[in-house]
Amino acid sequence: MSEPKISNRIMYLSLIFLYKEVISKTPSYLLSLLIRIFSVHIRVRAQKAQKSRSFPNPFSGTDIIPKLRADPRTRAWLDDPEYLALLAQLQANPQMMGSQLQDPRILTTLSVLIGIDSGADEPMDTEPPEPNLPENKKLAKEEKEQGNAFYKKKDFANAIIHYNRAIEHDPTDIAFYNNLAAVYFEQKEYEKCIKECEKAIEIGRENRADFKLIAKSFMRIGNAYRKLKEYKNAKVYYEKSLSEHRTPEIKTLLSEVEKIIKDEEMKSYINPELAEKEKETGNELFKKGDYATAVKHYTEAIKRNPDDAKLYSNRAACYTKLAAFDLGLKDCDKCVELDPKFIKGWIRKGHILQGMQQSSKAISAFQKALEVDPNNAEALQGYRACTIESANLDGDPEKIRQRAMGDPEVQAILRDPAMRMILEQMQNDPRALQDHLKNPDIAAKIQKLLESGLIAIR
Repeated sequence: MSEPKISNRIMYLSLIFLYKEVISKTPSYLLSLLIRIFSVHIRVRAQKAQKSRSFPNPFSGTDIIPKLRADPRTRAWLDDPEYLALLAQLQANPQMMGSQLQDPRILTTLSVLIGIDSGADEPMDTEPPEPNLPENKKLAKEEKEQGNAFYKKKDFANAIIHYNRAIEHDPTDIAFYNNLAAVYFEQKEYEKCIKECEKAIEIGRENRADFKLIAKSFMRIGNAYRKLKEYKNAKVYYEKSLSEHRTPEIKTLLSEVEKIIKDEEMKSYINPELAEKEKETGNELFKKGDYATAVKHYTEAIKRNPDDAKLYSNRAACYTKLAAFDLGLKDCDKCVELDPKFIKGWIRKGHILQGMQQSSKAISAFQKALEVDPNNAEALQGYRACTIESANLDGDPEKIRQRAMGDPEVQAILRDPAMRMILEQMQNDPRALQDHLKNPDIAAKIQKLLESGLIAIR
């Protein structure tokens, strides 16, 4: 019997409609059958799509990342390279979709992309029924399903009643305690949530529960402590969760809370008064010529007050004396970033660049200083000296070459095979210059070589 003539797209959309309708009404233990049916359909249609190219791939849209980022069920997975690679494979090869539906992440991702609402912020623990269950366990499962239904409606009072009844019927199932803890979490009763999760872990250990369920209990304790702003406790329980079962979601949560702890420690360390004392000590050591020790005190001052631009300028002065020009330049950049009007930062940057034989960049730094104070003698002197040095192309060619080759940017340009070919072409055919100058990147590199004095246009 031949297959009815119906378009791939209509069949696909009809199946999605059926999926949406059934998933909201079907008990969890029947969903596995639905998944298998959906999987077979996906594989058959994807194979035919290789010829017709008409099968709609839900992973091919340009807006899938924003959709997945906006949904709490999938947001954390976007930080996992393996998950992103899997998405890319599904975008390129939709025929893989059927086989990948066994991965719960892909099933959840698909539900997000086709618009199925989870109905709750904290997912419930569901599992297929076991055959020939004792009467008490059957009753417990029924109570749990009723509790899940109320939970999805955010009727937490009734959900608690049914979860407690489930526990009365079967006090050995960790899932009931986890679900009860989820309700307390949604009600913002975080202390109750933690106690219920601790009970869940104890019951789970005693009854050899799945490590994934125990990991979920630890994760929820971590989430509760995070809500209570007890970040160090949250970190401990996220780590315990990872020790039970590693997931991208937990790794992301752990990274986030570690960053919060680090930021808080930095904030608690800030003390402008102690920073000022460290700066004064550094100033005294600088005057004595003990630059290395002065750096340590300026560094401590920066930790105590990281937004003080002057501290970076002072440390840059030490680095200059120690011939650590790269470090000094980095501090100058931070200094003028924090306070663009701090003229000493620009002047110090100009002197460092001048010492590094990067006259054109030094000129720019001195120009910035003169924008702050047009009459500053030190900035004027530095600007004039660099201008004369940069314009002195009729001097000793060897000195010009040495000065230019001391510039890391010039070195990088000359190591570029494409630029070397362009320079050779310009030498043989000067008219080629006009064509190359149309490319902004090449034009900037040629300008740099002109400023360094290595090349000249006659």
